[in-house]
Amino acid sequence: MGYAIRSVILLGVLTGLFLFVGNLIGGRVGMTIALVLAGIMNFLAYWFSDKIVLKMYGAREIPYEEAPWLHRMVEELAQRANIPKPKVYLVPMEQPNAFATGRGPSNGAVAVTSGILRLLNERELRGVLAHEIGHIKNRDVLVATMAATIAGAISYLVSMLQWALIFGHSRDGENNNNPLSLIASIAMIIITPIIATIIQMAISRSREYMADETGARISGDPLALASALEKIHNYVHQIPAEVNQGTAHLFIENPLSGQGIWELFSTHPSTEKRIARLKEFARQMGVFAY
Repeated sequence: MGYAIRSVILLGVLTGLFLFVGNLIGGRVGMTIALVLAGIMNFLAYWFSDKIVLKMYGAREIPYEEAPWLHRMVEELAQRANIPKPKVYLVPMEQPNAFATGRGPSNGAVAVTSGILRLLNERELRGVLAHEIGHIKNRDVLVATMAATIAGAISYLVSMLQWALIFGHSRDGENNNNPLSLIASIAMIIITPIIATIIQMAISRSREYMADETGARISGDPLALASALEKIHNYVHQIPAEVNQGTAHLFIENPLSGQGIWELFSTHPSTEKRIARLKEFARQMGVFAY
């Protein structure tokens, strides 16, 4: 539950940043316009996200007759998670990876790449599928959309300030020749989107940790996911894949993830940290066989 609380706190901080910057730059009118525009764009993305992402990666739905064992595995995990069975898709991608999409449990979908089916054994694949079903159960697409809406609204507000500076007018319509005010405005244009992005990425990382934990509870086998993540991590950066940066957060292993300071801008925690947490969680559950 700690990760859920952390997500709520981070969303609150992001909302607070939006209200502060919005009132400072655009007042109530500008703030409302920015939020409405960002809300419309992200609502459309949220409503059609499953179809857009699956089509983007050329995914096709796998008939039951083609892989009954895979469907049975997904169905069993969905029952354990107490959600309807998600649809199962195959992505023609050599890179071993997987993702979940859909607005919620009633219309969820899990997608696996052809590469991950060749790389993992059934136990490890079950751990991965449990993680993805955890995303569906936790409604992570909705949470990501909320964060994207607020971050997008902040970007609109900063753009408003940028155009105001170009035309030499402040919020009240008067020329602003104060050099200190100009420096502060330029600093806000640069720093605010960075802060919003860092918070948005922190929310995404919290949801990954939460999906790891939820998936481990669903499968009852945290070490299966730990083993799968170790294998995937060793291959994912060796096998290139054309992954759209805007959808990279969906995958179980993000090929764009960074290390060190760049981890602040990554949608995923480091694989090493995820494996360490899963091993600790396994000890708490009394699971010791790797």
